[in-house]
Amino acid sequence: MALNREVPKQEERQSDTSMLASVPKQMTALGYSQEIQRRVAQVGFDWEDIDDVIDKLAEEVREYKQAPGQQQREQEFGDLLFTLANIARRWGVDLEAALRQANQRFYRRFTYMEELCRQRGLNFSQLSFDEQNVLWDEAKKVEG
Repeated sequence: MALNREVPKQEERQSDTSMLASVPKQMTALGYSQEIQRRVAQVGFDWEDIDDVIDKLAEEVREYKQAPGQQQREQEFGDLLFTLANIARRWGVDLEAALRQANQRFYRRFTYMEELCRQRGLNFSQLSFDEQNVLWDEAKKVEG
């Protein structure tokens, strides 16, 4: 069924034009990634099983950890994000919304930690990482 939606568009395109050419370049990088992956999946260029995509994610993490320099790390990090976009697409997750929500959770938790420090007379920047994480855990428990 999804394949049929792409066929008419393919007939409308010139034979030398990519099916990806009409994806707006001004889209957010995450949205663009999901859209180009959606389009190629419609013509069968997709993993058969989500577990294969999860394995690909693990492979990309290994490659990132082994990257010898900044340029390679950036490239591998992009591959990580691209693979995560694929997983999100398959599971029906809107990447922009998911990241926005994660940002909001982080903001709420961190500002709660700052408030705890004010109430307790603590200077956040002088706490050890372990002490900061104790506050983080408190913030997570409050938020649920």
